[in-house]
Amino acid sequence: MANFYTDNDDIKFLFKHFDAKLLAEQLEEGFRFAKEFDSAPANADEALVNYEMVLKSIGQLSGDFIAPRAEDVDRQGSTLNEDGSVSYADGIAEDLDKLAKAEVMGFTLPHRFGGLNFPNLVYSMAVEIVSRGDVSLMNIFGLQGIGETINAFASEEIKQQYLHDFSAGKVTGAMVLTEPDAGSDLQAVNLKAFRDKDENWFLHGVKRFITNGCGEVLLVLARSESDRSGGLGLSLFICDRGPTVHIRRIEDKLGIHGSPTCEIFFDNTPCQLVGERQRGLVTYVMALMNGARLGIGGQSMGVAQAAFNIARDYAASRKQFGVAIEKLPAVRDMLIDMQIDIEVGRTLLCQTSYVVDCALHYSKYKVNPPQDKGLAKKFKNEFRKYKRLAAMLTPMCKYYCSEMSNTVTYDSIQVLGGSGYMRDYACERLARDARITTIYEGTSQLQVVASIRGVCSGTAEKFLTEMAEKEYDPELKDLLKLLAKGTKQMKKAIAFIKENGNDYMDLCGRKIVDIAIDLIIGYLFCDQASTKVDMQIAVSDEGGKASEKTISMKDRKAMVARRFITKNAPKITALTRTIKNGDKTTFEQYQNMVAPIVAE
Repeated sequence: MANFYTDNDDIKFLFKHFDAKLLAEQLEEGFRFAKEFDSAPANADEALVNYEMVLKSIGQLSGDFIAPRAEDVDRQGSTLNEDGSVSYADGIAEDLDKLAKAEVMGFTLPHRFGGLNFPNLVYSMAVEIVSRGDVSLMNIFGLQGIGETINAFASEEIKQQYLHDFSAGKVTGAMVLTEPDAGSDLQAVNLKAFRDKDENWFLHGVKRFITNGCGEVLLVLARSESDRSGGLGLSLFICDRGPTVHIRRIEDKLGIHGSPTCEIFFDNTPCQLVGERQRGLVTYVMALMNGARLGIGGQSMGVAQAAFNIARDYAASRKQFGVAIEKLPAVRDMLIDMQIDIEVGRTLLCQTSYVVDCALHYSKYKVNPPQDKGLAKKFKNEFRKYKRLAAMLTPMCKYYCSEMSNTVTYDSIQVLGGSGYMRDYACERLARDARITTIYEGTSQLQVVASIRGVCSGTAEKFLTEMAEKEYDPELKDLLKLLAKGTKQMKKAIAFIKENGNDYMDLCGRKIVDIAIDLIIGYLFCDQASTKVDMQIAVSDEGGKASEKTISMKDRKAMVARRFITKNAPKITALTRTIKNGDKTTFEQYQNMVAPIVAE
């Protein structure tokens, strides 16, 4: 029997490494909910038991039930019926039923709505596990951010109307944002929201590329102010799928076939305003999309882990020239890099999730600050710190994890050679599924633009300084020196970028963000290699099977940190030099370098 939680030593390690007890204390507000709700933990230890029990349950469900159906889901896809309804692939429908019965569709919602009230850290782990089973299923399971948005911004009446059903898995939802002429630029949204004489709201117009647009509950970004262009003319609305909501088509996509992507026509559809007018994009959708970007990070991790496992197993069993191909240096090197890249992504995902959890906790004190002025000031500063950090790490996470998943799935096919190109193995499906992750919820280019502001404003430097001041294992001194050197190089690169203006900042965005990620992960890996959490893990033999020999996870993390930091130190130097050479030919010679458009 497969369990995608218990078979992953890195997830189990990170669950123990991060201070989940602190998150539990924050979320449970001193565990006061235990008196009112049977599902609420009475203390931190009980909360941790609940977290891990759910992860084990989802791991079992993903390994034994979801993963075996994924291939059929990909081949069957979704169907647009003659009556305008949408039918999921059989496997997706069965998966959703199992997830609802497992009571995990209200992962982060409060107890009072039937939710689990779990932190984002644990939810991100669950998203990875489910995505490893079926990448396309995550696009429905991972839309729980819709419930979070309703809980954060909607009226109590709307919360009561929808959130119980979300937690029970009775309904699914959709983020209805994109239009034919408004993709990444959501300020260009033109779907009309208007009121009748009785002050009731209605929606009219078209939305496109809507993930799970056939869901029962739709959060819709629409133009409520006919006299205002741009983001300030937009508000957020909620409506039910009904006779005035028409699915006009399901997109024929490269991958994630189990997730219907719909074009929707709203024909004067009744709806309700969420929160306040004119805050739809700037406040509500930005919060919704940040949660979604974290979800794509988890989805990317799942597809990468699934692809790596296939490559690792194949390399251990496939023999060429009389030996298993994993003994060939080129293949062995590729597999090590794939494994470390996955651990980089998972570390960044978990660190970001932890920071987001802390930011959400301290945001509560903006509304209800403590009476003690000193404490109020401290909480205010903590909120600002975690908010800035979350704003930088969230797009970094989405950018890195999605790009990494494409690299790993591509390399997985390469390890299998011709077999990887065939449908006999899941590599080709995983590569098709991974491709969308760098595109939806904001392309990699947009994530870099969002990240670079945090890097160049000092947020990255403050975070690196804070991590540099921690105590680490003495064996890592040489690695810490390399990281300190890299931080100095980053600061010089940032200073040069600032001297050359915002256009040059955007031009060098990917390079400086890559430097910041490498340094942040370097310190986080050193922290993991200095951890008090010292699990023993099984070591694979030359045939890929777990042997009786075990090593310390702390020792293994030291190996990972050493390879990662020493390999990236020259890369940081090279990127810094490239930034400081001041090459602006992209601006000056574009027309000469790019072939001209020839009119027919």
